[in-house]
Amino acid sequence: THTPGPPLDEYVDRFWLCSDTPQHPRERILPSGTVELVINLSDDEIRIYDSSHPDRCRRYSGAVVSGPYRSFIVIDPLQHASIIGVHFRPGRAVPVLGLPASEVTDAHVDLETLWGPTAAELRERLCAAATPAERFAVLEDVLLGRLCRARPRHGAIPVALDALERADAVVTVRDLARRVGLSQRRFIQLFTAEVGLTPKLYGRVRRFQRAWELVRMATEPDWAAVAVACGFFDQSHLIRDFGEFSGLSPVAYMNQRSKHVLLNHVPWVG
Repeated sequence: THTPGPPLDEYVDRFWLCSDTPQHPRERILPSGTVELVINLSDDEIRIYDSSHPDRCRRYSGAVVSGPYRSFIVIDPLQHASIIGVHFRPGRAVPVLGLPASEVTDAHVDLETLWGPTAAELRERLCAAATPAERFAVLEDVLLGRLCRARPRHGAIPVALDALERADAVVTVRDLARRVGLSQRRFIQLFTAEVGLTPKLYGRVRRFQRAWELVRMATEPDWAAVAVACGFFDQSHLIRDFGEFSGLSPVAYMNQRSKHVLLNHVPWVG
C-alpha cells in the first residue's frame, strides 16, 4: 500500500497493489461506504459475480470504478492475480472521478465511460511500469491531473461524515441537518450525491465496519460488548446488520475469516 502526498491525500486514503492467488475460488468484499478505482494488470477484464448464483457474473473492462455498495459483492480472486486500486476517502471521490457518487451506487462502471481514452492509457502505463513504486507514481500523477479540474464540495459533507464516523450511538439525520444548517431533504440530497449512500445507510455501514474491525483479529469476541461499543441497540441488532452487510452471521464470519486476504475481503465458503 501507499499513501499519496498532499493535496491528493485529502481525497485518497491509500493506493494498494495485490499480486496473489489464494486457493479459494470466490471472495466476498464487504461494504465500506467508499468508492474504489480498480485496475486489473493481468487481464483486461474484471468480473463481479451474482451473490445468489456465484457461477454467474457481469463482465467489465480491466479498469472500473466500484461504487459504494449496500451489501457485499463477490469476486474471483484467481482472476485478480495482479491488480491495483485506489481507495478513496468517504465522500471524496467526486472531485477526482467527475460525477456524483450516487450515479455509481451499487454498481461497477467502466472507467472509459467516465474518462474516455485516458482510462486505457492509464492501464497501459500501469502495466508497463516495472515496480510497485513506479505504478503508485503513475496513479498519483494521473489523479493529481484530474484533481486540478475538480469543483469544491459543500461544507456540510465533511461535518456530517465526521459526526457519523465518531458516533458511538445512532445520530439522526434530522440532528445532522440542523447541525449543518440545511433542511433535512436538502441535506440528504447533497450527502447522497457526494457519498453515494443516504446518511442513514452510510451510518449503518460505518457502524458495521466498526464492529467488524473489533472482531476481525479477536479470538473470542464478546458480541454484547461489541454491540454496545459500536452503537447498536443490542446484540440482535448487531447480528441482523452483520447478516445484511456481509451475508454471514457473526459466528459464520469467525469460521470463514482469513488473515490471508485483502482488507474487507472474506473467503466464500460453501
